[in-house]
Amino acid sequence: MLDQARHGNSTDEDFVEFFRTGTQAAGEYHCADCGYGVTVHDTLPQCPMCSGTSWEPHAWSPFTRAARLQ
Repeated sequence: MLDQARHGNSTDEDFVEFFRTGTQAAGEYHCADCGYGVTVHDTLPQCPMCSGTSWEPHAWSPFTRAARLQ
């Protein structure tokens, strides 16, 4: 079973890039620790909810809203 976990079917789609506090960024991000969301147009702050310093970009797609409406 452990062998299967080591050789799983991981793809590039499974990869999530994280950004650190202080990184220049623009857009929506969520704290990797608590999920708090921010919209920034300058630098990523320290999370005001949990003091986390890792952020992941919000997975936006032009079809996200359309999928929710169906």
